Amino acid sequence: MPASEDSAEIPGQSLAAWAEALYLSNLLIAPGLAFAALLWLYLKRPADMPALALCHLRQTISASLWAGALLVIANIAIILLGGYSAPNTWVIVILYFTTCHSTLVLLGVLGLAKAMAGQKYVFPLVGRPCD
Repeated sequence: MPASEDSAEIPGQSLAAWAEALYLSNLLIAPGLAFAALLWLYLKRPADMPALALCHLRQTISASLWAGALLVIANIAIILLGGYSAPNTWVIVILYFTTCHSTLVLLGVLGLAKAMAGQKYVFPLVGRPCD
């Protein structure tokens, strides 16, 4: 059965979905390794990359950097408030995961859904504007 016009891929759609999947992998499965792959994808991008793919790629790089910065801030707060053996360490860890990390994961899932639908998506607060 021939592909209909409705099922035709929008230029850059698969690359946008890959960027979002790597972002989620960085947060959930393979931190660091998935970010390196995402960074490699960004640095090796072709000059004529479709706008959709470039938008999602920039969003995920920016959000990944913010996620790393928030993790560093949480660790600094733990150290300043008594170290890893202090009882309030768990309060900081639970607050970080229930607010920051969960929010970034949910935004990544929304970004993946938008990428799979062939739509641009800008992460609130941590995203970069698309052209």
